[in-house]
Order: sequence, then structure tokens, then C-alpha cells
Amino acid sequence: MWESVSVPFWLVVVVSILAVISLLDRLLIPSVRWALQRRANRAIEKLNTHLKLHIQPFKLTRRRVLIDSLLFDPEVQQSIEAYAKEADVPHQVAMQRARRYAREIVPSFNAYTYFKIGTRAAKRLSQMLFRVRLGYTNDEALRNLDPDSSVVFVINHRSNLDYVLVTYIAASSSALSYAVGEWANAWPLSTLFRSMGAYFIRRDSSGNTLYRRILSRYVHTATKSGVVQAVFPEGGLSRDGALRPPRLGLLSYMISDFDPSGARDVVFIPVGVNYDRVLEDRMLTGAISASGKGSSDFRFKPSALIKFLLNALWLSLRGKWHRYGYACVSFGKPISLRNYVAIHGIDFRSMRTEVRKEEIEKLGAILMEAVGQAVPALPVSMVATVVIEADHPLTKFEIMGRVHDLMIQLKHNGAYTHIPRHDQEYAIEVGLRMLILRGFLKEKDGTYHINSDDITLLRYYANSIAHLHQDTPNKQTHKLTQT
Repeated sequence: MWESVSVPFWLVVVVSILAVISLLDRLLIPSVRWALQRRANRAIEKLNTHLKLHIQPFKLTRRRVLIDSLLFDPEVQQSIEAYAKEADVPHQVAMQRARRYAREIVPSFNAYTYFKIGTRAAKRLSQMLFRVRLGYTNDEALRNLDPDSSVVFVINHRSNLDYVLVTYIAASSSALSYAVGEWANAWPLSTLFRSMGAYFIRRDSSGNTLYRRILSRYVHTATKSGVVQAVFPEGGLSRDGALRPPRLGLLSYMISDFDPSGARDVVFIPVGVNYDRVLEDRMLTGAISASGKGSSDFRFKPSALIKFLLNALWLSLRGKWHRYGYACVSFGKPISLRNYVAIHGIDFRSMRTEVRKEEIEKLGAILMEAVGQAVPALPVSMVATVVIEADHPLTKFEIMGRVHDLMIQLKHNGAYTHIPRHDQEYAIEVGLRMLILRGFLKEKDGTYHINSDDITLLRYYANSIAHLHQDTPNKQTHKLTQT
């Protein structure tokens, strides 16, 4: 029994390595993991003392746990059973498909990635491309929000840089959880976005009942758990510059089971974004030109954006880089869902599907109206508006007079107008110079003529504020706001 046994040296090495790995796995790694987790929790607690909207425990839950709890949600289990019967596949196969969908949707939030990498990169990129400005913001309303509320930032969609710009502007308020499209679900973007708390939504998934059920239960659970979210209700970038009708899928997931007497209110904060130059403007308006109307075939190309950013970096290193005017973000007055259902005497849970859909559409229209009201008017959009509306070429003096009148009208309608340096004449100079540099306008004999080749682009920028001055905004949102 105690006799020596000869074994090859390589086998001794392998056994020793396995023994060390086993020892680390049983003793050292759990201790290190516990220490790191404790340190991370302390960092989150400290971070929450500086944020206006705290990071909720749900967002810090391990991704594996979130996926498992989502898969074993009773409604998801019912959908899995229904899919297995409809597709005539074993339950295990249906379960594997559901798990793949859940892994695709559920994020893996990392506070260090979000605040130390993501927000810093967002700040540098935003400031490199634009003169970033914060428009109207109601700090008092944000301070008075119930800390247990589920807050949803509702944003208009002008550019794919909206994610970057709003992340930078809102960094002092909270960590936002975005719903992003399939364009971001590619390595390495997918890893970065998922670690920043984003969840992915498939394009044209309306016919996939199992996928939509898993998505709806995740959004419902995140909202119920108080996760601060940011959504773009238009569902895509505006092709003509005007606000698009809302797509209400995510909104319905958030509010269909809302309990007015529950612990958490749902508070929507309208956010308006505008740019003096949208980087994708030619691609977007090109989609219109090809079909005569907004083409649904438009796809964002990450390669084109990466090429542009590399070129910008090269110009910056050579000292030849110039920023693209102003980018501005404004925050509207919060809208409480609890107040909304109380005023209208409705309960989404007890409604028939058709009636609930109608009520959600009404709420969606009110939210889009509030978002539109928050969109800031910038120099380029104001100058483009008066040039497009004129029936003849204008002199510089005429442009200044008409823009001045437009500013008065916008202010009367409650819109925010960004006036650089608080100098209206300078603001008009900035807008006019941008349009001339891009070739949209040409000066001839003291008057400014529209370049016929770029009239669609000029109208694109004018459309960004068309809703602010054509009609006086409906005031029905004011009685719904939380002050």
C-alpha cells in the first residue's frame, strides 16, 4: 500500500496545476470575489450620494440571475409552452431559444464602465464635435421627485449621437438604461453598450410572440424595480427632420400593469435634443429622395460613423478641425403616470386590450407633444426656417429681422431658443455662416439664394422646429406635470 509508484513528470505537472486551480476555486477566488463585490457596493453607495436619481439594486443584480428569473417568469413560461406547441418542437428546444433571446436582451451593468469610461468618452466626443449647451432644465422638479419613482426619460431621435450626448448631459443625475437597436448589437459595441446598462431590441420583431413576451417582461420588471430608463418613442431617426409619430411598444410594456396605489409611481421626463448639424443628415434625407418619402430601408452604418470619427481625429491632430456648431439638450416638466390615471379616472390593468391600446395612444401623443415642446431652437434651424418660408431671396438685414420675429414667436409659444453669448445678432450670424459654409445658401448681389441641390437638407433643419411656431402648443400637458 505504501510502495512508491513511478509516474511521468508531465503527469505530475498536470495534477499539480489542477490541484492549485481547485484550491484557488474553493478558497482564494471566492474570497477575492467577496472583497471586490464589497468594495464595489461601497463605491455604489458613495456614488448614489452624488446622483439625483439613485442606482437601484435591480440594475446591480448579476446578469445570470436576471436571465434565470426572466426565463422562469410565469408569463414567459406560458409563451415558451405555446411556442413549443406551435412550432412542434420539444420544450427544451423552446427553452434554449428563449434563453438566447433573454441573453440578447438583458444587460450587464457595470458602474465603473458607465461612469469612468462611458460618460468620460461621451463628454470628450460630444465636446469635440459640438459646442454642447444645456437648455431649459427644471432642477427643482427633479429634486422634488419621489426617490422611489421609476423615471423614464422620453427623447426625440435626431442622431445616433443622441445616446452619447444625453449620457454626458445626464451623468450627474443617474445611469440611464437605453433601449438600443440592432446596429449596436455587434462586437465590440455590444459589450460596451451592455456593460453601460443598454438592452437590445430587434427590428421588425412584431411577429415573434416569444421574443416580444420576453422583452415586455424585462421592461416591465425593470420599470417596476425603479430602473432609470431612456427611450426614443419615435422608434428611429427622423428622415425629414420633423418629429415622427410615436411607436408605443415599450410604453405599453411599462404601463400596462401599472398599479396607481403601488409603491412606485412612473414619471416621464420629456427631453428635447437638437443640433446645428446632424452627422447623418445626407444619409437620412437621401433615403427620402430615393423614394419620395421616408424610406423604411434606411440602415445606420457603423463603418461610416467610424470612418468619419477617424477622419475628425486626423484633422484634429493636424490642427484643422472645427466643431459643427451647437448641440443642445432641454428637459421638460415631469409627467406623473399616477397623476395622469387619477385625472382621467382610468386603470390600465382592468381595460380590454382595444381600449387599453387607445388610452396608451392618447398618453403617447401627450408625451410626444411634451418632447416636441422641449426641443430647443438653435441658430441653424431658425435661419433655415425663415429662408425656406420666404418666397424670394432675402438680404442679410431681412434675414435678421425675420429671425428676430421668429424668436419672439417661439418665446411666446413657450419654446427654448438658444442665443449664443446672449446676442441675437451673433446667433443669426452663426446660423447664416453654417449654412453658407455647407453650401446650402449662396450670396449673390447682396441677397442669399437657396442652393436647389440642397433644398431638402435646408428643409430638414427647418422642420426640427416647425412644430414650435406653426401652431400654439396644446396646454393639456401642464395639468399633468409634477411640480
